[in-house]
Amino acid sequence: MLAYYARLGELRPTLRHEIDGVVYKVDRFDLQRRLGAVSDHPRWAIAHKFPAEQAETVVEAIDIQVGRTGKLTPVAKLRPVTVGGVVVSNATLHNEDEIARKDVRIGDTVVVQRAGDVIPQIVRVVETKAKRGPTFKFPTKCPVCGSHAVREVDEKTGKEDVDRRCTGGLICPAQAVERLRHFVSRNAFDIEGMGEKNIQAFFDDGLIKEPADIFLLSEKHADAILTREGWGEQSAKKLFEAIDARRQIPLDRFINALGIRHVGETTAKLLARHFHSLLAFYEALNSKTAATDLQAIDGVGETVAEAIKDFYDEPRNLAALFRLDSELTVLDVAAPAASGSPVEGKTVVFTGSLEKMTRQEAKARAESLGAKVASSVSKKTDLVIAGPGAGSKRAEAEKLGVEIIDEDGWLTLIGGAG
Repeated sequence: MLAYYARLGELRPTLRHEIDGVVYKVDRFDLQRRLGAVSDHPRWAIAHKFPAEQAETVVEAIDIQVGRTGKLTPVAKLRPVTVGGVVVSNATLHNEDEIARKDVRIGDTVVVQRAGDVIPQIVRVVETKAKRGPTFKFPTKCPVCGSHAVREVDEKTGKEDVDRRCTGGLICPAQAVERLRHFVSRNAFDIEGMGEKNIQAFFDDGLIKEPADIFLLSEKHADAILTREGWGEQSAKKLFEAIDARRQIPLDRFINALGIRHVGETTAKLLARHFHSLLAFYEALNSKTAATDLQAIDGVGETVAEAIKDFYDEPRNLAALFRLDSELTVLDVAAPAASGSPVEGKTVVFTGSLEKMTRQEAKARAESLGAKVASSVSKKTDLVIAGPGAGSKRAEAEKLGVEIIDEDGWLTLIGGAG
């Protein structure tokens, strides 16, 4: 079998069709039945792949492509070379860490292969005595829209994400269609008649580029829509009515519709319940301590807080938000009714073990009484409820001079409220 494999490998370049290896099979049906199969392959056959064919060529440029989710991907533009019967002129470099690891620079001679005989990749740089070009500097601005491009930090490991992403979610053309689809989706604005097909068609024809444009369709492009194939006066009227019906929207749906990375339906509701109004949300994000303050909201961690701040800090996103605001009324999320509650408007933190109710029950009760429940202690914390095993949060509260009570004290405090 190995001799046949070696002989076929030598003949491979002369064959009239592409092959990537040899399959060895047991050639008796009774033995095949005895050996059987598992879910993804028979036990009576095995593939023996040929090594990927390689060739040398020159890196003429490194371009940055921006995907539909904002990810920046470097692509090496190569001097065309034939690899395994296919002319290769592009090869992905995956991310900026991969470029640094292989130290790929413009003008380098590199070894290229097709991974799995399909995807072109750079294997290594060919050593040369010639003077090399400068180290490639990965951009920190999106090459499509000019917005900040950032690498997130994993709050659990403290390590940077390998991917750099554009923060211009509302205005970046590379992300526009994906963002618009999310904007009109069921858990966001839920606009009937604005499905994926129409979003793509309207975008391709320049009728919509950002969310605010959706609410200007009837004013600016009614005639253009009426003349489109498949559209008539009645269907256009239904679309415009569906859009107008969404000119008032609750704060949580509005936040979810913005498509901020890591902010989905659940987090949007947390933010809406915490801030109650769009103005309060904007004012909080405009604070110098915004990222820290956001993390104080129970359920919002460092990664989410930084993503929200990155989105808000991009001026083009702000401009798009203001254009959108002028077409809408964002409805406040009412604070829980809690007339006469001793904790109404206060920020409380639970730490340690609770013995007479679960943590979730305690949080729900506090929120029903008008309190804001935070996950960490800060200068804005009014009260810490500390059960057995309370550790760093209690220590931080003592350091900041925040009032601390135990579970019984908490139950006494709220006993007659609500």
